[in-house]
Amino acid sequence: MLRLAIVFLIVAMIAALFGFGLIADFSFDAAKILFFVFLVLAVISFIADAFRGRTVDPI
Repeated sequence: MLRLAIVFLIVAMIAALFGFGLIADFSFDAAKILFFVFLVLAVISFIADAFRGRTVDPI
């Protein structure tokens, strides 16, 4: 998901460079939304992993 957010951000920058403002705006909004969804899912994953109580096998 982070990779998709980066792709949308690059598309937005290229579109803005060539003067396609509407496409750049939509791509930037999509990149922001995907990035924040990634952050929320990552935090939820870290919290769930912390509460799982996994034990480490001794070597």
